[in-house]
Amino acid sequence: MHQRTPFWKATLTIAAKDLRTELRSRQLLTAMGVFALLTTMVFYYTLESRPDVRAAALPGILWVTVVFAGTQGVGRNLAQEHDRGTLDGLLLAPVNRAVFFYGKLVVVWLFSFVVASIASLALNFVFNTNLLRLDWWLILLLGTLGFAAIGTFLGSMAIYARGRETTLPILILPIALPLIAAAVNASSAVLANRELGEWWNWLGLLAAIDVIFLSLPAVLFDFIVEE
Repeated sequence: MHQRTPFWKATLTIAAKDLRTELRSRQLLTAMGVFALLTTMVFYYTLESRPDVRAAALPGILWVTVVFAGTQGVGRNLAQEHDRGTLDGLLLAPVNRAVFFYGKLVVVWLFSFVVASIASLALNFVFNTNLLRLDWWLILLLGTLGFAAIGTFLGSMAIYARGRETTLPILILPIALPLIAAAVNASSAVLANRELGEWWNWLGLLAAIDVIFLSLPAVLFDFIVEE
C-alpha cells in the first residue's frame, strides 16, 4: 500500500514543480508582466489630456489589468497539465486531491501578485501617485489571493470543456465581480487618503471572499475532478 504524503508537503511539491517549470521557460510570467505594462501605458496615453480623471480611474486600471492577466495565467497554468497528460497522474497520486488545487493556487497567486506589483509600480511612476504604502499593498495581497482562489477553483471545472479559453473568463468574471468591486472601492479610498474606519467594510468583504474560496475546495474539489 502507498503511504499518503502529508497534505502541505504535497501542496508545496506541486507548487515547487510549477515554479521550476516557469522559471525555466519564463513564458507565462513574462507574458503577464508585459501585458500589465502595456495596459498601463495604453490607459496612461488615453488619459494624458485628462489629469482630473486619472486618480479616479487608477484603481479600475489596476484591477482590470490583474483580472485579465490573471485569467490568462490561470487558464494556461491548468491547460499545461491537461495537454501534457500529467493531470491524470497527479489526481491518481496517493494524496488528498485538494492538494492539486492548493498547489496550483500558490503559483497562480504569486503570478497575480507579481503582475499587480508591476502594474502598481508602473502606475506609481507614470501617474505620479504614491502607491508605495502599506494599506495599498494589503489590498493587493487580499485581492490577488481571492482572485487566484476563484480562478483556480473555476478553472479546474473548465479545464475539460470545449473552448476553455472563452469558457474560463465567462465563468470567472461574474463570480469575481464582488471581489473586484471591493478591491476597486478599497483602492479608491486609499488614494483619497480616507481613514481605515471609512472603508474597512470593503477590506472585510475582501477577506470574507478569500476565506470562502479558500475553504470551498477543501470540501468540493474531489467531486469536481470526479465529474
